[in-house]
Amino acid sequence: MAKFQRAFFITSALEEKSFSKTLNSHGIPLPEVAIVGRSNVGKSSLINHLVKNASLAKTSARPGKTQTINFFNIDDELCLVDLPGYGFAKVPKPLKEKWAQSIDTYLRTRPALKLLILLLDCRRIPSEEDIELILWARAYDKPVTIVLTKTDKLSAKERKTQKNLIATKLQEYAGYDLPLLTYSIKNFQMRQVLINAINQSLTSLHSDSYDVTS
Repeated sequence: MAKFQRAFFITSALEEKSFSKTLNSHGIPLPEVAIVGRSNVGKSSLINHLVKNASLAKTSARPGKTQTINFFNIDDELCLVDLPGYGFAKVPKPLKEKWAQSIDTYLRTRPALKLLILLLDCRRIPSEEDIELILWARAYDKPVTIVLTKTDKLSAKERKTQKNLIATKLQEYAGYDLPLLTYSIKNFQMRQVLINAINQSLTSLHSDSYDVTS
């Protein structure tokens, strides 16, 4: 189980041929957990908060800072994958199209991918692109955990209202209930809740795989 105490950068890539195998120090493939969401949702900030390293993933006030698929080794237990954001980034159209193609290729072809963590701004309802990603994950049988970011920007009452609204919208659009967590980089307790959820999901997947092959 990963405690998110040690993290280091492995590689960046946009082309499938550049996707390296993510192995631990013993040469065993690491399960990959991909972080995905809109360009302004706070992916890099959440990753840095999780690993307690403010400079591991590049952050910027300008959406679209992450322009490659970035792979990080976490405790030699799993690989955290930071995908380029979609939707909002003010970048040239050809680059946006390249990002979309690279993300689609990674999601479709990466056997090590075991869990998708979709970040949603707690102040907004899910976008069409968010829903499309969830439906894609369901079609390819990839588990998804929803994490609502920037919860510190709302009052406790507003957070509860928004969480219920988003949960209802996701069920309505996606057709099934999804694990849904709230998160704020200003609340360190939420870090451990997300870490526990990641470990639990990976442990469950490992157990299911073992049961099938035993």
